[in-house]
Amino acid sequence: MTQSVYGYLAHQIATRADAPAMSDSTGITLNYGALGAACDEVAEILIANCVQSGDRVLLLSENCIAAVAVLFAAWKIGACVVPVNARQTGAEVARVIEHCEPSIVIMTTSVSTDAQHHAVRLNGVEVTGSYGSMYVTASVGGPSELAGDVAVLLYTTGTTGDPKGVMLTHGNVRFGGFTSANLRDMTHADVVYGVLPTTHVFGLCSVVVAAVYAGAPVLLAPRFEVAKVYAALRAGVTLFSGVPQMHALLMQYTKEQGFKALGSKTLRYVSSGAAPLDPTWKREAEAFYGVALQNGYGMTETTAGVSATRNEIDAVDTSAGSALPGVEIAIDHNVDGGNASMGEVLSRGPHVMRGYYRNPEETAKVLGADGWMHTGDLGQIDEQGLLHILGRSKELIIHGGFNVYPPEVEAALNDHPLVVQAAVIGRPKDGDEEVLAFVQVADLKGISVQELQDFVAQRLTAYKRPKQFILVEALPAAPTGKILKHKLLVTFSDLLN
Repeated sequence: MTQSVYGYLAHQIATRADAPAMSDSTGITLNYGALGAACDEVAEILIANCVQSGDRVLLLSENCIAAVAVLFAAWKIGACVVPVNARQTGAEVARVIEHCEPSIVIMTTSVSTDAQHHAVRLNGVEVTGSYGSMYVTASVGGPSELAGDVAVLLYTTGTTGDPKGVMLTHGNVRFGGFTSANLRDMTHADVVYGVLPTTHVFGLCSVVVAAVYAGAPVLLAPRFEVAKVYAALRAGVTLFSGVPQMHALLMQYTKEQGFKALGSKTLRYVSSGAAPLDPTWKREAEAFYGVALQNGYGMTETTAGVSATRNEIDAVDTSAGSALPGVEIAIDHNVDGGNASMGEVLSRGPHVMRGYYRNPEETAKVLGADGWMHTGDLGQIDEQGLLHILGRSKELIIHGGFNVYPPEVEAALNDHPLVVQAAVIGRPKDGDEEVLAFVQVADLKGISVQELQDFVAQRLTAYKRPKQFILVEALPAAPTGKILKHKLLVTFSDLLN
């Protein structure tokens, strides 16, 4: 039987109980022995609420020790965690609850006002312990059909806008953790800055699980605050993983404050994920940090990692690197948009998800009987075996490191009675992607952009909301009526900021 992810923590407790483990913005600092005790406290709460192996534990959180304690406590008793960012709206959370039928909902209220709002709405009851405080709401729950094999359900959104729960097994998460730690040469002498959300596969596996595997201490930050990140990087942090927007904001902040570039100091490893690297921007970032900026490629369904670079500083390589150890990569040239030199990226190995929870139809679309995961991304592999991501055949937008699925945003806009139809796309900007909404309305004078902004704010969390709303009388369409999204930027270029 596959070992539990909890085994990584158990090893640290048995061998290095007095070593520093986690600290967070509430002022709590725990060594590995104390973190183990905190997990036991949370496990008692789960058991008291009749949580059993295979049950779902919905965790509405932002980064803190309490969230980490919930993760490892659930894994210790064989329950499956459903991490959801507390910044999601009530409607978004309700869809996940309806689909996964959790036995309990836990909210990390001590670091998140959004979690506090959910706690009030869901009639949560406060519990406290060495992990701090959080709120708990018992739920009826569905059948324990996962049998303890699945460690987490991470929700994405399908092409219909409906949520899809990615089932990552304990084997997946363990693989993601030790592979990330080994890629970074992580040891207990490192200090890891944990600002990537643990509700996202990148922060969960490549930061928290990797650090526990290696026995490295983690400074947990609930949200990206540029001044605090800058101070931490100058005060002893050795490993920092972020998304392009975070790196860009750090460089901008330094210039505005008249500070010097960081230089290497103690910082020895910096990585950027979730978007391709621009060569000029990469050089600027490396000059700022004083170390090489590493890049990689992955997705929720592949436990974050498929490939990664191990470059020296000033390397001209802007690829997504070579396949991680134990991971296979191939190119399917026989897809829409493919040709002799490029095609859809496929991957196979211990990092590939079990499937989509309660959704065999969608699982069959992306997982073949031969084990290959069809990523939906277009790429090519060069003569050195390096993977280059050339585009996405899916509509996914990656904004601020978060996945934004256009059908979900379009569905929210289409709910407005004065909207005829909407088309949502991403546009690269400053190393990130901004969300643009082109909205067809019957009467341009009958509705305002502000009205639409207020409308979607009640339905979508902040990072999913469009940066711009372009109101038009008609959208470019094919004879079939299908909106021609590739023509939107050109057709309405004069209306864009």
